[in-house]
Amino acid sequence: MTDAVSLACELVNIASVSGDEAQIARFVASYLTDLRYHVELFDAAPGRPNVLATTDHPPRVLFSTHLDTVPPHIPARRVEGVLHGRGACDAKGIAAAQIAAAERLRAEGMTEIGLLFVVDEEMGGLGARAANAHPTARECRWLIDGEPTDNRLAAACKGSLRLSLCAAGVPAHSAYPEEGRSAIDALLDVLADVRHSAWPSDPVLGETTVNIGVIAGGTRPNVVAADAHADLQIRLVTDAQRVKALLEVAVRDRARIDYLTEVPVQRLTTLPGFETCIVRFTTDIPHLTNWGTPLLLGPGSIRDAHTAHERITEAELGAGIDAYVRLAHALAAAEAAR
Repeated sequence: MTDAVSLACELVNIASVSGDEAQIARFVASYLTDLRYHVELFDAAPGRPNVLATTDHPPRVLFSTHLDTVPPHIPARRVEGVLHGRGACDAKGIAAAQIAAAERLRAEGMTEIGLLFVVDEEMGGLGARAANAHPTARECRWLIDGEPTDNRLAAACKGSLRLSLCAAGVPAHSAYPEEGRSAIDALLDVLADVRHSAWPSDPVLGETTVNIGVIAGGTRPNVVAADAHADLQIRLVTDAQRVKALLEVAVRDRARIDYLTEVPVQRLTTLPGFETCIVRFTTDIPHLTNWGTPLLLGPGSIRDAHTAHERITEAELGAGIDAYVRLAHALAAAEAAR
């Protein structure tokens, strides 16, 4: 059987920041080929392949997660039953747990399973969008997506709206600022109003949250800035149009709004006997609509993801494998009862 911890260590040690996933995709493809899966690498973008692994039977249940990570790469380190490193919980540990679960299911005689590992989840979901067009999708009944949920089934997750705010100014010598107009000053005024706006809330999903992730502008400290921009991610609990309308009131004509990506709120399937949760993050599920009814579950805590201390315990990985196996059996039973 697959040693999920050792496999997770190997995956963590392969740098795969979004845009640089080719090496890890080739490693996973080779690993699954050695396990005698039918493996296909197919590009989401040039040099950025997804990995699809199937058996001799159509996959009625598909395990899926992503291979890319946020920067920076942090090598694997095992200390007293804990795996540290970039991707330990988001989502390389999850990928290892899914592979181990699939191997256990095959050993138990369940053959209508598959594995899909995609690129670009941390950015725009290019991998999932490409995978959604794959002809094998129409064979699938259940999609088990993997993100860190503390091994609980997610009943719902927030949506996402990514955008840039771009302000324009007039350059001038900083000793004579009245001769120009600072794009940075204008952008800061806009961001202050955005931060103090009243955003929608939902009784289940909670509050809309706004993160100003990047601010950039200007060329030199002795030059009044001619341009500036900020990149924002808004976690949605309502329809995106409602948030866009509020944002446009806050910004008015002081900056250009460039909408980049939009993912709706997701209400997900749960099953009796599984602990549930509500998660605030967004997944690839909205881009994998052709792969059957989606469920969301994975080992690890989202509070450790994207941090300098990213980690997952070996016990969590083991429990994740057990949860995936139990979930696949429950779904197969539900399918048989139809």
